[in-house]
Amino acid sequence: MSTTHEFHIVVNGKQKTVTTDQTKELTYEDVVRLDYPNAVFNDNQTVYTVTYKRGEGNKPEGELAQGDRLKLKEGMTINVTPTDRS
Repeated sequence: MSTTHEFHIVVNGKQKTVTTDQTKELTYEDVVRLDYPNAVFNDNQTVYTVTYKRGEGNKPEGELAQGDRLKLKEGMTINVTPTDRS
């Protein structure tokens, strides 16, 4: 039986409700797409900086890099900033 978890978080100042599987985690790409649903990750033109606060466990704040996973916590705050590579 698969268990899902629902979290109410803030992404770029907007309330979001997110459902995850039993890991309670989202990938870097999943996090970016919460506020930039059409994000492209292999165009070599845009990079997304992801920072978070009020996170889970021994790392309540930090930065998420491509390839990383973020363990969600109720009420956490995430900021996603796109930057053009030029």
